[in-house]
Amino acid sequence: QVQLVESGGGLVQAGGSLRLSCTTSGRSFSSFAGGWFRQAPGKEREFVAAISRSGGGTFYADSVKGRFTISRDNAKNTVYLQMDGLKPEDTAVYYCAAELAPLIGTYYYREDSFGSWGQGTQVTVSS
Repeated sequence: QVQLVESGGGLVQAGGSLRLSCTTSGRSFSSFAGGWFRQAPGKEREFVAAISRSGGGTFYADSVKGRFTISRDNAKNTVYLQMDGLKPEDTAVYYCAAELAPLIGTYYYREDSFGSWGQGTQVTVSS
């Protein structure tokens, strides 16, 4: 559907912050719902946050609620994930996802709702 490129990962101490960015090439991101998922070593990929096409709807996993903020700038074809108060358990590869079809409610939380995926960016939080 669309090519996605993540950036902004890295190594940070516990309590620190990082901002991930996800940009598209070739198509306007404004037509797509956006999401962030993560996969820690030895674990399955899990939902982190998602945002509607307009940005008016945002959705979060309980484990990141109050610490992470998803946002988008459609003029820049970019979706962001601001991560504050990072914990060692947030260590994972973070993947950006996008979906052209309209999503409703709980479908935002589902990995199989998203048809386009980035390559992932590593986030490591040291204790």
